[in-house]
Amino acid sequence: MSMLFSPISLGSLQLKNRIAISPMCQYSARAGAATDWHTIHLGHLALSGAGILFIEATAVEPEGRISPEDLGLWSDATEEALAKVLDTVRRHSAMPLAIQLAHAGRKASVRVPWEGGRQIPSSQAGGWKTVAPSALAFAEYDETPQALDQAGLRRVREAFGAAAGRAARLGIDAVDLHAAHGYLLHEFLSPLSNRREDEYGGSLQNRMRFPLEVFDAVRAAFSADRPVGVRVSATDWVENGWDLEQTIVFAQELKRRGCAFIDASSGGLSPLQKIALEPGYQVPFAARIKQETGMPTIAVGLITEAEQAEHIVASGQADMVALARGMLYDPRWPWHAAAKLGAQVDAPPQYWRSKPQELKNLFSDNMPAHR
Repeated sequence: MSMLFSPISLGSLQLKNRIAISPMCQYSARAGAATDWHTIHLGHLALSGAGILFIEATAVEPEGRISPEDLGLWSDATEEALAKVLDTVRRHSAMPLAIQLAHAGRKASVRVPWEGGRQIPSSQAGGWKTVAPSALAFAEYDETPQALDQAGLRRVREAFGAAAGRAARLGIDAVDLHAAHGYLLHEFLSPLSNRREDEYGGSLQNRMRFPLEVFDAVRAAFSADRPVGVRVSATDWVENGWDLEQTIVFAQELKRRGCAFIDASSGGLSPLQKIALEPGYQVPFAARIKQETGMPTIAVGLITEAEQAEHIVASGQADMVALARGMLYDPRWPWHAAAKLGAQVDAPPQYWRSKPQELKNLFSDNMPAHR
C-alpha cells in the first residue's frame, strides 16, 4: 500500500492522503478581494485529488500585502468575496481547504512578478510605506521600512487574530501561519533583520516573542477544533542568520502552544542567500524538525516525482509533501502519482471516463466502463 496515499490526521482534521497543494500567490485580487480568477484557480486544483488545498498567502491588513493585487482577509468586503469563491468550490469538491495568513513586512508594496517585482515607492500610486521589526531595507534599492512601535505591534497582532476569526466564519478547515520567506514574522525571527533593543529583539527568546504572540492570537481566534500550523524558513542560507537549530527551538515553543504541524521551507530573507538547489533539498529540514519535536511536518521544495514523494513519506522524513509549481504545471499530479504507485484517488464523476482502461481502480468509484 502506498504511504503517500494513506490517510493522516492534522489535529482533528482527517485527510485522505498526504499530498498538500502549497499556497501560491496569484496576484489577481482587487483591493484584497478574491475574483473570478480565484474561483477558476482554486476550483480546478480542488479537483486534483490532493489531500488538502492551501489558499495563497492572504494579507491580514492592506499594508501586509506583497503587491497591490494580493489577496486579503481584513474586512467584510474581502470576507464576502472569498466566501463566494469558496461556496462555488465546495459545491463540487469535498477537499479540505486551508488558508495561509500573512503579513509581508518590509517585502511589501512590490509590483507583480510579471511586471518585474521591484518595490513600488510609497510616493507612487499603488505603493505604501512598509513596516518591519527594524528600519532595515530588504534590498539596497528598497525604501527603508518603518520599525513597528508598540502600537504597531498591537495592530498587527490584532489583525492576525481578526483574520483568523474571519477564516473560522468562512468554514476554513485549517490555518497556516506564514513565518517564512522573509516576510514580517520571519523578519522578527532572524538576527539579520531584527536589530531591536527592546523585549522583541536580541536573544532568541526575544526574537521569537512576537511571532509566538501572533500564533497565540490566531490560535485563540480560530475554531478550537481545527488545526493551526506554521510555515517556517528553516534557514536564511546566510552566515549568522536564522538557522535550523533556532527553528527547532521555535517549533518546540509552538508545539507547547498547540501548533498542529510545521511546513518546512527556507530562505527568502536576504538577497545574499546562497542556496544549493537539488531535488528535495529542503526535505532534511522537515526530517530534523520531526525528529526533534515529534510534530507532523510537511516537506516542500523540488518534489516533482511520485516515487520521490513516496520515499519521503514512507521513510519517515516527513508526514506529508506539498507541491506548488509542480501542481500548476500538472494540476492532475495526484492522479498520475496514484497511477504510478498503484493507489486510488478521488476524482469528480464528470471525469471518471478519462482514466485509461488498464487503470480501472484508479478512481474511488464503481462506475462501469464506458461502452
